[in-house]
Amino acid sequence: MSGSFRYDVEILHLLVSPAHAYFGRARDGAADVPTTDADSAEVVAGKGIVGDRFFGKAAHMDAAVTLFAVESLEAIAAELGAGPFDPLLTRRNVILRGAQLAPLLGQDFVLESGGSQVEFHGGRHAQPCTWMNEMLAPGAHPAMRGRGGIRCRALSSGLLHRGPAVLVSPVQLDPAQAGEPSLLRPSRLP
Repeated sequence: MSGSFRYDVEILHLLVSPAHAYFGRARDGAADVPTTDADSAEVVAGKGIVGDRFFGKAAHMDAAVTLFAVESLEAIAAELGAGPFDPLLTRRNVILRGAQLAPLLGQDFVLESGGSQVEFHGGRHAQPCTWMNEMLAPGAHPAMRGRGGIRCRALSSGLLHRGPAVLVSPVQLDPAQAGEPSLLRPSRLP
């Protein structure tokens, strides 16, 4: 990736779920779906995360993997005077600390972790569902709009690992940019 910027981030959680948990009426409660907060997750180019509900689904190929910055969730909890929230309740696949994601929309970027790297294309915002009002706190659904992370297409196959990681971006990310809180710390380019 020429003209790239490297940012130290952390993969806090890797959610792999074989089925949807939020459907129907929220007052009826979430479905009892086994969910794995994995130490690593296998990503397959063009298909997504092995074992996840969106893996290989034609309607989701361009958006099979969701990335979410935990700083957004922390800011939302503070605004609502609630929390802290369990990031897994957002049902996003990859929960990151230190990542500014909105500028990656329309961009190809790489996540390096545990000696492996996976290339993604930032497709669109991961808009929240109204279930967030029930699962997190009243008002969470509107508070997450525009800050719910991004939906991505996997461009390469590889493993993502929980722990320290590097986000390699073709665009310089600005921690002060409004919209999605960030704690980006650029590291030295190779």
